[in-house]
Amino acid sequence: MPPSMPPKGGNPVQLETARPFTGRKLERLVAFLRESGLDYDDRVSFSVCVYDEDELVATGSRDGAVLKCIAVRRDRQGEGLTATVLTELRRDAFDAGIRHLFLYTKPENETMFAPLGFYEVARTADTLLMEDAPDGARRFARSLRAPDAAGIIGAVVVNCNPFTLGHRYLIESAARACDTLYVFVLSEDRSFFPAADRMELVRAGTRDLANVHVCPTGDYMISQATFPTYFIKDKARAPRMQLALDLAVFSGVFARELAITRRFVGTEPNCAVTASYNAAMHDYLPPRGIEVIELPRIEQNGEPISASRVRALLLAGEYEGLRPLVPDTTYEYLTHKWRKEHAVL
Repeated sequence: MPPSMPPKGGNPVQLETARPFTGRKLERLVAFLRESGLDYDDRVSFSVCVYDEDELVATGSRDGAVLKCIAVRRDRQGEGLTATVLTELRRDAFDAGIRHLFLYTKPENETMFAPLGFYEVARTADTLLMEDAPDGARRFARSLRAPDAAGIIGAVVVNCNPFTLGHRYLIESAARACDTLYVFVLSEDRSFFPAADRMELVRAGTRDLANVHVCPTGDYMISQATFPTYFIKDKARAPRMQLALDLAVFSGVFARELAITRRFVGTEPNCAVTASYNAAMHDYLPPRGIEVIELPRIEQNGEPISASRVRALLLAGEYEGLRPLVPDTTYEYLTHKWRKEHAVL
C-alpha cells in the first residue's frame, strides 16, 4: 500500500490501487459496494480502495473518462474520504492523458460532489450527470455553432455505423425542412467503425448540402450500451433512464445553445428500442419547444436500408450487395480502405 494519508478526521488511512482488482480483493470490493446500494461495473479499468487498518472505508473506480462506483462507509462520511478517492482517480486519469472527467450519480448525491469540483450537466428525476469543468457542456455546444445559422434550425443525431443511403435520405429530407441542420455524429468510439471514420463518411456523404453542419457530440451523448447502471437497483429501468438523460442533455444543452427547434428521426419498424426512443422524444421534447418530426425509412427490395444490413453484407464479403445501400463515398471507403486494413479478400 502507498503511504498513509490523513482524512479530515485525522485518522491515517491507506490507499490501494489496481487495474482493476481481482480475486479476493475484488470480492471484498463488490461486497462493500453492495452494502452501499451499488453494483460493481466490470468495465472499470482502475480502482482505488481506502483502508483504515484492515477495514475498507471508501472506494472509487474509473472507466475511461467516467468515474463510477464511488462509495464511503456510512459511519465514515464527512471525513473527507470522497476527496481522497477522487484525488487518486484524478491523478490516474491525468497520467493516462485524460483531462476531462464525468460522473453519473443519483441527484441527491450532488452535495457530495459539487464541493469537490464537479458541475451539473443535466439531470432527470433519477440521474445526475456531472463534469469537472464549469459550464463545459455549454461551452462545447457553443463551439459547434454554424457561423451562418439562422431561421428554422433543426437537428439529427446519428451513429452512422456506417453512413448509408438511409442516413442520406433522412438528412437530405430534414435539410429541406429547415434553414440550418445540425447533424450530430456520436463521438463514442465503441462502434464497429471508428468514430473518426464515421464522422468523415457523414461529411463526405453530405458535402453537397449547403445548409448541413456536421459536428461531433463529444462526451455528452452516450449509447445505451455504455450508460452506467451501477447505481440503479432496477436494471430493467436503465434504458428508460438513459433515454431521459440523453434527451435532457440534448434539450437543455445543445438545443438551448444552438437554438434548435426541430429534431428529425427516422421511423423504426423493426427495432423496439429505437421505436420507444422515438415515442419518448414525442413526449419529452415538444413541451420544451422542440418539434419532433418522424420521416419514413427508405427501403431496398422491401426491406429498410440499415447500417446493420450493410455490416452483415460486408462481413460476408458480398460487396456488390452494398451498392444499392450506401452512397459512393461509403462504398469507396468499405471496398478500399476498410477492406485493405482488414485484409478481406
